[in-house]
Amino acid sequence: MDFQNFVDGFYSTTCVVSVEKKDGGYGDIRIVAGNQKFIDTAEHPAYATAPDAPVNKFIPNSIYDKYLPKTPDFEAKCFSCATEKKTIHTYIHINVVDIWFNMTFTPIEYEEGNLCFCAYSTERVEVNDIDMSASSFGISNDVLKACIKLRGTNEFKKTMNEVISDIRELCESEVCSVLVVNEGDATANILAQSRAENSTIKALNQFTNMYDIAMSWLDTIGERDSIIVKNEKDMEYVKQVNPAWYQTLAESNVKSIIIFPMRHRRQLLGFIWTTNFNVENVDKIKETLELTTFFITSEIASYKMVKQLEKVSYTDLLTGIKNRNSMNDMVDSIVAGEASVKAPYGVIFADLNGLKRVNDEDGHAAGDLLLKKAGLVLQEVFIEDNVYRAGGDEFMVIASGSKESFEKKLLTLREKASDPDNVCFSFGYCYNDSGMDIRDAMRIADEEMYKDKEKYYFEHPERKYR
Repeated sequence: MDFQNFVDGFYSTTCVVSVEKKDGGYGDIRIVAGNQKFIDTAEHPAYATAPDAPVNKFIPNSIYDKYLPKTPDFEAKCFSCATEKKTIHTYIHINVVDIWFNMTFTPIEYEEGNLCFCAYSTERVEVNDIDMSASSFGISNDVLKACIKLRGTNEFKKTMNEVISDIRELCESEVCSVLVVNEGDATANILAQSRAENSTIKALNQFTNMYDIAMSWLDTIGERDSIIVKNEKDMEYVKQVNPAWYQTLAESNVKSIIIFPMRHRRQLLGFIWTTNFNVENVDKIKETLELTTFFITSEIASYKMVKQLEKVSYTDLLTGIKNRNSMNDMVDSIVAGEASVKAPYGVIFADLNGLKRVNDEDGHAAGDLLLKKAGLVLQEVFIEDNVYRAGGDEFMVIASGSKESFEKKLLTLREKASDPDNVCFSFGYCYNDSGMDIRDAMRIADEEMYKDKEKYYFEHPERKYR
């Protein structure tokens, strides 16, 4: 068959792929011929980031990964199309350059010995032009019903767990998880997870190097949109390209897995994956997870933006500790019984002595420095507790723990903050082990603080500025 003449008849970027049937599976996959658009793309790929990269001259009948990214998913589609005569359509995302492609695999009714053939066509597409109707209506509708719960929820993490539970059931898998990463401080955290009752899979957060494992997936994904592992051949591929991750898969009893990275404006937010599913439904499951990634990535990006805004609105910009807004919200949540802080706990009001004198004599820059030092002292003494700048020269602390540990912290505070020429606090406190209203505990602590303030100025009358 004249494959060159055949492929030259396609308008879109197209090549003919040969698949070697071998022992119930497949052997070599080769690019037999390509039209001029394909040759141009192969020699100058869209994901080549170096402007002076050498031209990868196209040679017909070469192993496919000389011109296309090597992935088990692409190989599986070529095998299914060429040998089982299935027409396949999908979209892929080239992460490196944030480009989407429309892909079609078309079977060719021709064989040579143990070689089967298919045509592979691709064209660039804008994300807004992606035709969601290409997905089955049922899948799209089910995913939309699951993900719509995230819109307007006041309990984002709880709702995200509900959504992921719905997605796991749609995928009929053992585990479905969402991991968020922060490349700035090299951290990774499970945002949501759903596990079947009989699951034996070891959770990723049980590994001490969770962040390193997750980031290694990027190299395994390469320029494609996902990782698909559905059989021993795919596992062998993972073993070759990412042996450390393969070891965790084996240790975790994972037999199959699909992973999608979540990116927003080229920034990596994290990953979503599902494990141990019915591999006969792999295309449906990939489609389900792909649609889910579309929907929840923007929700996570919005959530993280809101959390950043909350961090700013709840942080005192001078000292870096929590501000009065945060303090009031904590008090309200304790009153409502919704806070993690439960009795017994201690409340401390601390007033920074001599701030007005420093401002008047040395300037406001010196006063700001004194406030920063005061905040650091409180954070050092109450390292695991809630420290707030209530306003001006006044601070408040809510400290959990036993009365004995609370009293030790008070002694430490007195030792560290009693220098009239440096950080010096007048403070009062109330230890609440009787379940009293926190507002009563705050009133008592505030009254005791003013008594301590009067004592300080009685002992240092020259420092009293009113």
